[in-house]
Formats: sequence, C-alpha cells, structure tokens
Amino acid sequence: MKTVLVYADRADVRARVISVLGRQPAEDVGPLAFTEAADATEAIAVVDHHEADLCIFDAEATPSGGMGLCRQLKNEVADCPPTILLVARPDDRWLATWSQADAVVTHPVDPGQLTEAVVTLLRARAGGAAARRPLTGAQLAG
Repeated sequence: MKTVLVYADRADVRARVISVLGRQPAEDVGPLAFTEAADATEAIAVVDHHEADLCIFDAEATPSGGMGLCRQLKNEVADCPPTILLVARPDDRWLATWSQADAVVTHPVDPGQLTEAVVTLLRARAGGAAARRPLTGAQLAG
C-alpha cells in the first residue's frame, strides 16, 4: 500500500483530491492510503518520519504555501518523496521549478491530470527513477 500525503489548509481541497484519486487509481501501483495535513507542521512531521510515498501540496494553502513547503522538504529531507503542486493559475507553473516539485496540476483539480501525475510518479519511484523537471498537465496528457 502506498501512502499519499495531502496538504491543504482547506478540508474541501483535501477531500477533492482524495475523492478524485480513489483507493486504487491504477492496478500496478497498488492501493492508496491517505494522510491529511492541514498545516505545515503536520506535513513536515509525516515526511520527516518517512510516512509518505508521495506528497500533494496545495500551493494556495495559508499561512504556509505548498511551494515553499515543497522547496524546504526537497532541500532538507534525504530521499524526499515525489511532490505534486496544485496551483491556482497556469502561469504559476514556473514557480514549480523553484520549488523543486515533480509535477504540477492546476485548480480546479482535473481528475485525469491528477491521477496521471500520481500514477506516473509512483511508478517512477517504484522503479528508482526521479523526474528531472516538473511535469505539467500538457505533458501528462500526452
């Protein structure tokens, strides 16, 4: 079972992400379990204790946005799990490079794009591969 950390200060954003992905988005990645974090301290603790196989961070979360949190964890945690950023505006994708996110999906969450990002990153992690630059919705769509 793979554990997905969903960080957002808003419960409706966390619920939407979990609902979109479901318990098994692809047969070959196995079932998913979800851990929710409403603040950065909770999210950091989960990643620090290696309790997540993948992170999904809301870049619009307050007071700690997902972009800054992503960058912090990528720089401080050895073998940090792959991270997907949820951004409000397509123009914010360039910030994903700064934040070191592995993939970017825009709000409102597109079920196909989010599922493809999750499945792609979990498959890469299982195979020992790491994304070289952030995947965008267009790249995920093929």
